[in-house]
Amino acid sequence: MPTHFLGDTAALTGRTLRHVTRSLDTVLSTAVMPIAMMLMFVYVFGGAIDTGRARYVDYLLPGILLITIGSGISYTAFRLFMDLKSGILERFRSMPIAGSSVLWAHVLTSLVANLISLVVVVAVALLMGFRSGAGVLPWLGVAGILVLFILALTWIAVIAGLSASSVDGVGVFSYPLIFLPFVSSAFVPTATMPGPVRWFAENQPVTSIVDTIRSLLAGQPAGGDSWVALLWCAGILVIAYAGAMAAYRRKIA
Repeated sequence: MPTHFLGDTAALTGRTLRHVTRSLDTVLSTAVMPIAMMLMFVYVFGGAIDTGRARYVDYLLPGILLITIGSGISYTAFRLFMDLKSGILERFRSMPIAGSSVLWAHVLTSLVANLISLVVVVAVALLMGFRSGAGVLPWLGVAGILVLFILALTWIAVIAGLSASSVDGVGVFSYPLIFLPFVSSAFVPTATMPGPVRWFAENQPVTSIVDTIRSLLAGQPAGGDSWVALLWCAGILVIAYAGAMAAYRRKIA
């Protein structure tokens, strides 16, 4: 990997991170909606949902973490779209910097911003009674899966940021990603769902990722779910990265 690519990426990541720190409310605001949903589901619906011996806040948290990420990546698409519209990318192209470093800077900034939002959500969950019996290694496993998931969805956000023709279009793309956990095991056991919905819920990526994180946080072996979750994350990441680079090449052609 060329040295100047790493240097250019580091410099541009610093630029976008400075923009984020100047408007830290955008990072925190991405956590507001998931926290509001967590409060509503735990304190309004939680008593009516049978999750066995698990407390509902423990059961719910993995799905809330994925929704937080889905909410956070929409800002990545927005920031990239605004860079395009303001002509910043054109100015970067006229400079002797590695072209793809611009995209990587947005991706790494998204990773940092989303991790901050996730820490805020977990802190609120702890105040609500969430407890984990997991040790260090399971927590590192959870962190690894979440990082992979952030990277996979962020490259999808890059495609949206490069392809959208309006600010409204940039915002709409993340809606399916935010609502996909509702048709999964994130909020209720899939066994309670009708046939076709249950089949979809059990075979879409969110369920295996949620089940893996839930097992790890409970200090239990994740079994085959962990491999399925990793394959989903890696597959989405590879396809989204290829799509984003193709969209970037079309944009600068």
